[in-house]
This record gives sequence, C-alpha cells and structure tokens, in this order.
Amino acid sequence: MRFSWAAILLFCNLASAQQWPQFRGPDSNPVGKDPKLPDKWSLKTGIEWAAKIPGRGYSSPIVVGSRLFLTTVTTDGKSKVPQTGVDFSNDYAAELEKQGLPEAQIVEKLKARDIEMPEEVKLHYWLYCLDLKTGSTVWRKEFYSGKPPGGRHRKNSFVSETPVSDGKTVFVYVGNLGLFAYDMYGERKWAAMLASYPIYLDFGTGASPALHENQIFIVNDNEKKQFIASFDKRTGKMLWQTERNFGDPAYPTRSGWVTPFVWKTAQRTEVVTIGSTVAVSYDLSGKELWRMTGMGKVPIPSPFVYEGLLYLDGGQASPMVAVKPGASGEIATGGPFVEWSEPRAGTYLPTPVAYDGGLYVLTDKGILTRFDAKTGKTSYKSRLAVDAGAFTSSPWAYNGKIFCLSEEGKTFVVAAGDTFQLLHVNELDEMAQATPAIVGDRLLLRTESRLYSIKR
Repeated sequence: MRFSWAAILLFCNLASAQQWPQFRGPDSNPVGKDPKLPDKWSLKTGIEWAAKIPGRGYSSPIVVGSRLFLTTVTTDGKSKVPQTGVDFSNDYAAELEKQGLPEAQIVEKLKARDIEMPEEVKLHYWLYCLDLKTGSTVWRKEFYSGKPPGGRHRKNSFVSETPVSDGKTVFVYVGNLGLFAYDMYGERKWAAMLASYPIYLDFGTGASPALHENQIFIVNDNEKKQFIASFDKRTGKMLWQTERNFGDPAYPTRSGWVTPFVWKTAQRTEVVTIGSTVAVSYDLSGKELWRMTGMGKVPIPSPFVYEGLLYLDGGQASPMVAVKPGASGEIATGGPFVEWSEPRAGTYLPTPVAYDGGLYVLTDKGILTRFDAKTGKTSYKSRLAVDAGAFTSSPWAYNGKIFCLSEEGKTFVVAAGDTFQLLHVNELDEMAQATPAIVGDRLLLRTESRLYSIKR
C-alpha cells in the first residue's frame, strides 16, 4: 500500500492536533490553529459535553490522543471555599494593621481566615482519565491520601500543578509531595516521594513540571531550600539537583510558583526559570548558564518563546523582557542579549500570550495591554470592561481573537490587532482559575466543579 506525502502530512497534522501534553500546550504558548474552534458559548450553546469533577483542583487538562487527563483533590469533611480576587486578603491585613497588631498576630489571623492548614483536612489526590469525545471517565486513580504536605491559600488548590506527558506516560507532580508516573491504562509505573519545605505564609504550591527527552524538571522555590531538580522519566530516579540561592535580602520571601520552560535553540537546549527577583537558566546537567536580576519578589507567570525570542514576565510591577538566544553570565535589561524590555509591564497571576505579531499581557485586574512582540512598542492598554472582575487563567488565542477567562467564569473575547475591540463575553457562571487546553476543534475549559468540551 502506498501513501502520498500529502496523506502522511495530513496524518501528522491530525496527530499533533490531538496533543496538549503540558501546561499552556506543546509550545507553552496557548494558540489554536483549527479554523473551526469556537468563539461563542454559554451554558445552553456550544457545549459538547460537561463532566462533573469531584473535589477541587486548578490544574489544567492535558490531552494525549483520545485521552484527557487532569487532577483533583477531594476532602473528608468541609474545606475552605475559594474567593475571587486578591484584594480580600490584602484588605483584611490592612484592617489589622490599622488596629496596631504586631506582624506575627496579623499573620496568624490571616492564616486562620484564608489558609487551610494540614491538620484541618484529610485529602484524597486523584488522577482522572476521560474520553476526549464523550467526557466519560475511563479510569481514575488515587495517587495519595492523607494530610497535605503544607497549607494552601483558599485562592489556591492542593493540586494546581498541571501534569505532563510524553505520549506514553502521564507524570503528575505535586510540589512538596512527590512525582507519580502512570501509563495510559492507569497502572502506576513509579512514585518518587519528596521532602516538604515551607511556602510563604502557607500559600501552597503551583509550579508545573517540564519534560525534555528522558528528563523531568521541577522547580521548588520555598522559604528554606530553593532548588531545581531533574528526574529520569523511566524510573523516577533523581538525576541531579541544583540549589538556587537568590532573593532580595530586604524582602524575606523566597517562594515562587513559576513553571520552568525548556528552550531549544540552534545553539543548545536550556531550562529557563524565574525565582524571587531573579531569572536563571540552566543547561541539561543543572549548570547555570545565565541570570538576570530585577524580576518580581513573588513570581508566578511562566517563561515562553515566540518567534525566536524568550519572554520573561518578571511579575507584578516588574519588567517584561524579550531575551535573545545564547546568553551567558550576568545579563542586563539594556545588554546585547536583550531585544527589548518594558519596565513595570509584568503581571501578578496570568502568563501573557503571543499571537500574530502581538504580545498580549493581562493583569489580574482585567487590564489588557498589547505590545509589538518584536519591538516592545505598546499598541494599546485597556480595561476589558468596567466590571470585568479578577483574572488568574492565562489568556489564549486563535482565529484572530484573544480570549481572557475571568475567575467569575466569563470569557472576554477581544479582536487581535493594534486596536482594542471587545467583541463579546461568554458566560459559564462558575468560578474558573485553570488555563484551558486547545485540542483540534475543541476548547477544554475547567471551572470549579466541571470540565467543559466546547465546540461549534
């Protein structure tokens, strides 16, 4: 039997369209390519299926072929309910400061109201496998049960890390707990339990793993021992661990929530990370290649590449930087390896998306800014709407549109281009914090209790 090159190419394109193997997709920049992807939906229209997911998890779904994977945690008894926005904790802290309370008491009161501590809950950690076409559960596996390794802010979940897959195995990472490997049929291949370290104010963890060939990379930035580590994906054996010593001495926080990014260039492959006040890149053996100071003190957005440039979102009120390949040593925002930088353009929670020549940067307050991806020139800066709400999910793009999902479950659809134009708003009426997955002509969007498959 003979196959034409066109048929082979079509098969390869279809196969790649059925892969969303990690947080923010195969390129770590969530952009869809199918012209049939949906741009309008509601609870009554555009929903192919809706799968109810027990418990709570803010990890994103990943897809391998016809199988979809995601994690969740169920709780024995009651659990602190989430609350939208970030001001509620800050406002409460400000009220306590006005009362003249010492810092230690303020921290304890904040924890009593907003933090769920290990002694308060017993948890069941689950990996779900769903059928992509129907949303039905193929299998589910409890990969851990008991007390969590640390607390969590009620804005967070106990499984906010997104799994990663090589197409044959699903690798689940939970910060301060462990790495777990399952095959496509739900059989555990190995587990690597990890030590637990304190996170700033017990806010919880959230940095997803990254995968390159036979290595799984994790970053654990905490208050005691910050490190990046590599594990053999075949056995779970740790290959190396490199300590990360950084941070502004005047600001004690060392914790971070940034997913590492594997950057492949003509010169080399490196692992790019952002920690408290510093971006650092490593080679595949854990040796530091370069670093850049000036990042934010509480880093969350993840690095990614678009058209040859590496984008570093330094965090709230910190710079946005476009880095050229091949850097070494200490690099500066005005140095030869920086294409452009924009001070105070970084975001607190969402990671930007690059699309059709533009870099779209969304703040947690719902302000969208478009930069020219090559030059850094600002095209516009606009609030999505007067009552847009709060934002945690990363924006995504396809078919000439930018999509911004609020914590209230509203997706603001904006025309891509130099001029801001809000086209419409899609509502699902439930809290949402996970970044969606884009697979073929499907949008997979997770809310507080459900996973939706959305199609035209």
